[in-house]
Amino acid sequence: MGIPSFMVLPLLIVVFAGVYYVYNEVMRFMSKSMVRNKVVVITDAVSGMGSECARLFHEGGARLVLCGPSWDKLESLHDSLCSGSDPSKTFTPKLVLLDFSDMENISDVITEIGECYGCVDALICNSSMKVKAPVQNLSLEMDKTVMDVNYFGPITLAKGILPLMITRRTGQFVLVNSIQGKLALPFRTCYAASKHAVQAFFDCLRAEVEEYGISVSTISHTFINAGAENGAPSQTPPTNRLWAYISGKLNTHGVTPSSLAHEIVRTVNRQNREVLLAHPVPWVALYIRSLLPSFFFAVVAAGVKDGAMAEQLK
Repeated sequence: MGIPSFMVLPLLIVVFAGVYYVYNEVMRFMSKSMVRNKVVVITDAVSGMGSECARLFHEGGARLVLCGPSWDKLESLHDSLCSGSDPSKTFTPKLVLLDFSDMENISDVITEIGECYGCVDALICNSSMKVKAPVQNLSLEMDKTVMDVNYFGPITLAKGILPLMITRRTGQFVLVNSIQGKLALPFRTCYAASKHAVQAFFDCLRAEVEEYGISVSTISHTFINAGAENGAPSQTPPTNRLWAYISGKLNTHGVTPSSLAHEIVRTVNRQNREVLLAHPVPWVALYIRSLLPSFFFAVVAAGVKDGAMAEQLK
């Protein structure tokens, strides 16, 4: 008995999704073994994505240097990672207090990071400060603070770690950046500017350090949807893991901390130069911005006018 023609396409989609799911699971398993013994520095490790990233690298046997602006949160993360872990398979993370909004002590922080293990295999720049407001409402001081956290902080740290990598002729920089480093949106002037700046810096750095065997990876993602991680309380999660994976890809908006953390681990293993973690709409917007800029600007401006009118009607 043959398969009805109208069933062919759905079956092909399910089969393709199943193969892709199995492939991701295999790569996820392999990635944990590939980070063993690597010295990995994670900035803003106390954030939702940073802590999830730290958990994955810790489980994989990496030697972690966790950086963050709050010592209490760093200690809490340290305790959560060490509790229940196998000391024979994992390393105790080292903690370094790092606040990019305080640039005066950055040189001491770089020295402290270098002294932890004497080398750095991967530096994951994860820190970010988000600001959303009309440009006339933002002070120059706020602009400077955002640039310190999102641009001057990461590049100063990268410049400080770079000599360690050049000496060993190996290493990797991973910039966790927003898609707004490629696509600027209204009411995010200083945020988008800082993301464009840091993207350009690491793009230039990639070409300059390739001769030393050092790789540079950038991951541009849409907004981090921490709420999607747990799912809505009213929704019953599918019992089938394959269907849960498919429905998650179809229904999720934004990027969950878990999926972003797994992408970072894959990027460290594969040393991908550039990764865009986004759903179809941002992808289409990027293409329109490149191919039809006038149309893109008109649509964005219309959206701003509609938003201003909606505020007046409230």
